[in-house]
Amino acid sequence: MGRLLSVLTMALLCGCAAPQWRGTGDLGLVIERASGQISLVDTSRRAPYAHVAGLGDLSHASVVYSRDGRYAYVFGRDGGLTKVDLLAERIVKRVLQSGNAIGGAISQDGSIVVAQNYTPGGIKAFDAETLELLAEVPAEYAPGRFSKVVGLADLSGNRFAYALFDAGEIWVSDFSDRRRPQTQRYPAGLQPYDGLVTPDGRYYLAGLFGEDGVALLDTWQPQPETRRILQGYGRGQEKLPVFKMPHLRGWSLAQGKVYLPAIGRHEVLVVAAGSWQEAGRIPVRGQPVFVMAQPDGRQVWVNFAFPDNGWVEVIDTLSGKVVRTLAPGKAVLHMEFTPRGEHVWISARDDNRVLIYDTATFEKIGEFAAQAPSGIFFTSRANRTGF
Repeated sequence: MGRLLSVLTMALLCGCAAPQWRGTGDLGLVIERASGQISLVDTSRRAPYAHVAGLGDLSHASVVYSRDGRYAYVFGRDGGLTKVDLLAERIVKRVLQSGNAIGGAISQDGSIVVAQNYTPGGIKAFDAETLELLAEVPAEYAPGRFSKVVGLADLSGNRFAYALFDAGEIWVSDFSDRRRPQTQRYPAGLQPYDGLVTPDGRYYLAGLFGEDGVALLDTWQPQPETRRILQGYGRGQEKLPVFKMPHLRGWSLAQGKVYLPAIGRHEVLVVAAGSWQEAGRIPVRGQPVFVMAQPDGRQVWVNFAFPDNGWVEVIDTLSGKVVRTLAPGKAVLHMEFTPRGEHVWISARDDNRVLIYDTATFEKIGEFAAQAPSGIFFTSRANRTGF
């Protein structure tokens, strides 16, 4: 409250318009990758309410939120970590923490923000309040050899799991002591390219680019071991060129089944959540990138890599079939559901638009302009594991 009052006082002194009172649970942001700025959005009004510039290279950016949903932590391609106040509509602090980064996570208790890095490779942990550097874990998997880090996800107990692309390993770092993390290493497979954690925080899955299959780690076990699931799912089929890496972080868990994008295939893989055995495949019109379920799990929405990236398909989870095909715009990059799933927001980068659809009728109910929009992130992610 004190901080917001000080912002209001400064606004009065400078003659600026004061930020409106808002509930943070109704907010979010859209990455505008061409301009280095973000649009702050109100999900009930279905429109932006402010723009914040100066966030650097957002050509590949992701966001996590503080527990109260007030602060967004934006991870940029240039290694920038930017803390943004959604209520005061401004940057609180920005640090350049590496040469090349593609994402991050926030700890279970909300006190630690961790960035994953391509260059120099490894993770760095920061105090969520001040962005003070607390510790780093270099991804040195052999003497003098460092790996790109991908698939960073938060676990219980202020732990983080992540994959080392070059090393073919999964690492779990425990930040119970914030300045002296302890790390365990597990084999994964050839070129793990992304990772995810189940909503209960138990299982960490790493997709493998260098081979068909997914590595699974049960983080609840006293002595965890990785095992391979979906091994050889493309055996005997001609491999297609991969135009864009699928994002496991956009996976879906619905009706007791897991929906995953198949690498280089026009398929969505369906896996039984308990046994982790393949339960089916759903043909789709292109190579899936994000496979995202509505919050209630009733439908799964899929977007695609080039040249099919102007389409979105909707899968009915009861029938396991595509029930609707939409053409929202050119170069659909991301989708985000409102907290209870009545609407889905879709970014169309090459049309410079964000489109909003009713998930019951599939009708477009709104849109607004944005400069090359990509990621859409709502504050409902603040209290969800792995987001």
